[in-house]
Amino acid sequence: MLPRAVLLRRLRVPNASTHLLSSLRPQQVAVGALRYGSSSPSSNETKPQSSKSLVEPEQQASWLTRKVESSPAAKKVFLGLAKALGYGSPKQLAARRAFVLYEKVAATRPEQDIVFWQNDCYLPPTFQSWFTVTNLHIWMLTVRLRALPPEHGKHYIQALIDHFFIDIEDRIRAVLQPRDPAPKPYTFEPSFYTNPNKLSAEETASGKRRKLSRAPDRIVTRQMKIFKEQWAGLGMSCDLALVQGDQEMAAAIWRNLLGARGAQGIEYPAAGSPEEKQVRFRRAVNLVGGEVVNVTKIDLEKEASTDDESGVHDFPPSEVDKYLTYPQVMLDLTTYVRRELARLDKVSDHDIMEGDWEKLRFGEVLGKAGAKKL
Repeated sequence: MLPRAVLLRRLRVPNASTHLLSSLRPQQVAVGALRYGSSSPSSNETKPQSSKSLVEPEQQASWLTRKVESSPAAKKVFLGLAKALGYGSPKQLAARRAFVLYEKVAATRPEQDIVFWQNDCYLPPTFQSWFTVTNLHIWMLTVRLRALPPEHGKHYIQALIDHFFIDIEDRIRAVLQPRDPAPKPYTFEPSFYTNPNKLSAEETASGKRRKLSRAPDRIVTRQMKIFKEQWAGLGMSCDLALVQGDQEMAAAIWRNLLGARGAQGIEYPAAGSPEEKQVRFRRAVNLVGGEVVNVTKIDLEKEASTDDESGVHDFPPSEVDKYLTYPQVMLDLTTYVRRELARLDKVSDHDIMEGDWEKLRFGEVLGKAGAKKL
């Protein structure tokens, strides 16, 4: 049985019927382009044809196409085999559509509002920050997908999460296990953060190759478990906040998106002491624990003062004024989440499963709501 990652990489095509029918009728218009494309020309529009296109000979059908079309029995067997393999099933169609929602709607949010995330939320340009922001939008899409009919909703939610974690693993391996030449990414090259192990343009042009480090697979597996716990933690806390009110939502955002900065109190500069001697690293530690960290076996004080290289930690005494902006930031994010969830609720099930994905596009946090085409 093929791994899930291999199968899902093969699912990134518009529609199953496109693959099946194209092998039978090469001249047929791709159905998926009309079904999932962001825009399609009207049937009443006419386009001028060049003289070259008028004289081009028709492409001859392949031997398999002629054989299947000439024999009803062979065609029945062919389509039956395709159905048995899952082509055109609701689960497979959901996986293809969910990839569009992930790649075009959720995964691009860190880059689209990069100034707000990095300057207002003080999130550093790291992979951890990219994951946190994307995770928030995965949750918002999941909330809307739960309202789909049950026979579709479960497939869409699972497929969206599958694509999310396949992309995460692909990005983790690009950092911890870089290859030369670098393989094509699962979605797109990031601009929100920089891969420190990626070969620069100068290195590629000069032909000089530095030795690339390669972390063992157990490190990759450990990181995947950590991100799984962060995904589950944000989802559960935001689900609770969704029904308990805006105060709980602001608290969930502070803990899961803003790194719970200041959870152990705010450290101010001591009077009469050189400021550089007061700087002490401190970050919030998850006291619940999980599969990766057993909180009963660690020194919490030591763990809180250890840099986990996420870039999210308490502000030093010289930057305590940044805490003054947090109430407004939490208000802006809570308003943003509520506004976008209300907008997604108005998007029809048909538009989610078959319509223009642009209608699901998120708006800016401090700007107007998304989906300008609604």
